[in-house]
Amino acid sequence: MLINADFEVPAPVEKVWDYLLDVPRMAPNLPGTELTEVIDEDNYKGRVTIKMGPVSMRFAGDVEIVERDEAARRAVINAAGADERGRGQAAMKLTATLAKAGSATLVSIVQDLQVSGAAAQYGRGMITDVTGVLVQQFARNAADDIPRWLRGEDRASGQAQSASGLAIGLTAAMTALKRVFWRFFGSNARRRAALGR
Repeated sequence: MLINADFEVPAPVEKVWDYLLDVPRMAPNLPGTELTEVIDEDNYKGRVTIKMGPVSMRFAGDVEIVERDEAARRAVINAAGADERGRGQAAMKLTATLAKAGSATLVSIVQDLQVSGAAAQYGRGMITDVTGVLVQQFARNAADDIPRWLRGEDRASGQAQSASGLAIGLTAAMTALKRVFWRFFGSNARRRAALGR
């Protein structure tokens, strides 16, 4: 499934580009992510832990930066992993493109995500909503961390956090609820307009 997301970072595009390719520094901004091994500047091993309702999944796998186009400010990352309890697998191709937005940077992400096993039971809508919540949290964390990184400071203690099932579930549920209401009320309004009421 394809999932698109955009967010803005209050820093110049060339700095955000360098930051996003500093994987050991950048990766912990995504809640639940832990980098376990740096193989080289393009290859890493890590874990992602996500709790959704009664299901807690911990994926261990590999991450590879397969393309770095500095002129176009475009990077492509492949990641693949399996749940450590054997309950499913996930693979993702992530394409990130950066563009200048005044004094800030617009980051556009396209994720091609394939999920099997227990995580797949939630369906496309819930997975899309949860992914959206995680991207928003990542954007906030990165925006907070980039100024420290530019000053050569360490990451703030406690910044790396787990992907909380309650917080993610509530936010994703609210997003889904809003979508359902907009569909319902939007279709009723269109129906009334068509009938001339």
